[in-house]
Amino acid sequence: MKFPMKTLAVAAAFAFAAGAYAQAKKDEKKAEPAKPAADAKKDESQISGGIVKIGVLNDQSSLYADLGGQGSVVAVKMAIADFKAKEKGLNVEVIFADHQNKPDVGSQIASKWIDAEGVDMIIDTPNSGVALAVNQVVRDKKKVFINSGAASSDLTGAKCSPNTVHWTYDTWMLANGTGSAIVKRGGDTWFFLTADYAFGHALERDTEAVVLKAGGKVVGKVRHPLNTQDFSSFLLQAQSSKAKIVGLANAGGDTSNSIKQAAEFGIVKGGQNLAGLLVFLTDVHALGLDKAQGLILTNTFYWDQNDASRAFTKRFAAANGGKYPTMVHAGVYAGTLHYLKAVAALKSDDGTEVVAQMKKMPTDDPLFGKGTIRVDGRKIHQAYLMEVKKPSESKGPYDYYKVLATIPADQAFRPLKDGGCELVK
Repeated sequence: MKFPMKTLAVAAAFAFAAGAYAQAKKDEKKAEPAKPAADAKKDESQISGGIVKIGVLNDQSSLYADLGGQGSVVAVKMAIADFKAKEKGLNVEVIFADHQNKPDVGSQIASKWIDAEGVDMIIDTPNSGVALAVNQVVRDKKKVFINSGAASSDLTGAKCSPNTVHWTYDTWMLANGTGSAIVKRGGDTWFFLTADYAFGHALERDTEAVVLKAGGKVVGKVRHPLNTQDFSSFLLQAQSSKAKIVGLANAGGDTSNSIKQAAEFGIVKGGQNLAGLLVFLTDVHALGLDKAQGLILTNTFYWDQNDASRAFTKRFAAANGGKYPTMVHAGVYAGTLHYLKAVAALKSDDGTEVVAQMKKMPTDDPLFGKGTIRVDGRKIHQAYLMEVKKPSESKGPYDYYKVLATIPADQAFRPLKDGGCELVK
């Protein structure tokens, strides 16, 4: 078939125009700058392995098991549920292990968890010796350590880390609350009965400083091994010192045993008084009000302080064999909740960045209320000076404390300038 010359010319013109247009679009695409990878992924989650993994590292079988133990695992799981992690697109897993109160065991578990099992955050860790070891491991590996169980104020002082948050309490807070209150009440001569490891040493040091500053005097001190069963030789030294106050710089089962045996030795009947520098609800429960009544202590959480704490306690006890939460459990819950908020905000589980975000965001939870995390990693909130009730004052199970005074958040913990933390500029 033959086409007229005019038709062929028009067709050729169209073909040329179409080809030119296609080439122009190709050139336009080549000229467009490539989108940076960061921009392309900015809305995507940067969670390593797609899982946020939390490791509860504590004492599961010995003298600190009641104040932490499985209760801390329960608290973490409650925080995950309350945060509604799955609804927010976070896949969170929880594992736990017993550090046996040995720093080498604790640091080995922490290293294995991070290197081989993908753990992003380690939490709880009572026993300051273990906590300080784990603190270094987590810093080196740039993960997150939220400590609720250990007390040494060195965690936010000489040993502070950009990867650590110290949540619930510390030795400076305990000394400042309990120690100063007792000296003001006339307890101006002290003898220390001290657990012989990092926690006891720090608590003794911080309390002695408070006693001396208040005009008191330390007349003696003795140190006992962790998990001591027989305190007789130590209590005899305390008795012979004639000190008005026997300061118990220990915790958990050691505190309970020393108080029980002090009663057998008639120390209080002889005119001396005991100062439990770190007393937990579980200690009072184990002792009974007949032996624990009158003890003055400093705490940051009590199950019966308000409606929110009572509601939390009801759920916690149902999942923990009827046992009520200590301030350590409360700190584990609140610390986990704030950690998850930071991870969700960043869409990342990068340890150093997450801790920086935790410090940037104000804290707000049903157990501690509103608060902040300082540059040194110290979580700031109110504390309470409390006294253990007499049996006649208690209205039921775990109704053990009455509040003597509320210590404002800005006074409860060591001033930032006094800690010696390298992060403070």
